[in-house]
Amino acid sequence: MFKTLTRLFHAPPEAKASRTQPALSLYMAGHPVWTPRDYGALAREGFQKNAVVHRAVRLIAEAAASLPLVLKEGETELTRHPILTLLGRPNPREGGQRFLESLYGHLMVSGNAYVEAVRIDGSARELHCLRPDRMRVVPGADGWPAAYDYTIGRETIRFAPRDGEAPVLHLTLFHPADDHYGLSPMEAAAIALDIHNAAGAWNKALLDNSARPSGALVVGGSTLTETQFARLRAELETNYQGSAQAGRPLLLEGGLDWKPLSLSPKDMDFVDAKAAAARDIALAFGVPPLLLGLPGDNTHANYAEANRAFYRQTVIPLVKRTAEALVQWLAPEAGAPLALHPDLDAIEALSTERESLWRRVSAATFLSDDEKREAVGYGTALGTKNLRPT
Repeated sequence: MFKTLTRLFHAPPEAKASRTQPALSLYMAGHPVWTPRDYGALAREGFQKNAVVHRAVRLIAEAAASLPLVLKEGETELTRHPILTLLGRPNPREGGQRFLESLYGHLMVSGNAYVEAVRIDGSARELHCLRPDRMRVVPGADGWPAAYDYTIGRETIRFAPRDGEAPVLHLTLFHPADDHYGLSPMEAAAIALDIHNAAGAWNKALLDNSARPSGALVVGGSTLTETQFARLRAELETNYQGSAQAGRPLLLEGGLDWKPLSLSPKDMDFVDAKAAAARDIALAFGVPPLLLGLPGDNTHANYAEANRAFYRQTVIPLVKRTAEALVQWLAPEAGAPLALHPDLDAIEALSTERESLWRRVSAATFLSDDEKREAVGYGTALGTKNLRPT
């Protein structure tokens, strides 16, 4: 056995392949690799129950999906192409923007997104987003994904390549400790998410208890029997708890005395903890806290800067990676290299940057007109796009 493994790891490769593939295939070939986290819990506790996560996911997904995509063949911009038609109307149920919103939403919530292509005669005719919690990676003999199992109830559908065409595109966010699955921003912010949700639950419980701190009933000179204690407790729960009973006077008898318990400033730190947790969540998603309505420097200038940073640091890199994966998957053997990327001129938040660039380039007398066009990203005068003001 030892000699076999020695030959396996030290024999020269016969084809172009990673030298780590044999090690991967020793223990996982042909068996589905289950995701090491609960997607349902992330979706439920984060997107469905936390306002900060919900808004962050929607803000990223809607902003990314709204960017127009430009398809180029070499240096020529294409205005008509089957890929553009397909992305504009992926399937009869969804338009292009709704489809992309689902795609980016899955990426933000689970760190993974899956797209199924319905092909006819080798050409993709429809695209469908598949739920990440139902999909499992099936590694092949080389350790890398060879198929995908999609399970609904008791039925499992296996997506395997046919004639060299991959029926499923698997998009992931970077995960440093997983070979197959991506890392959700919510996992990185899990502690902050729990703190934020717990603080909200604490406030809800406070409102349910007459919206004020609890107190203590003190019995003077005697001890209540079990029957008296149960009766007193039932009366308090029935007549003095809940927002509808707030401010109702407490009737005491038999030597009972009410001692209210106040919260110290230290006990009130949960307010600051909730605000800090919300900022940590925003940080994990790459959304400036100002755009989520969190307390801060809420001025117009700061909002404009935050909006530019949001597009530059979060939305544009996400759209570029996704567009690159889509075009390589849909047209792997195109005659000329195809490139799909977002049209940055359509981003209103970056209009100030474009105006500054165009002003500097226009003032550069040592540049020719074609060189100026190249500097602002429009190609030479022979290209299909004309220089236009913002």
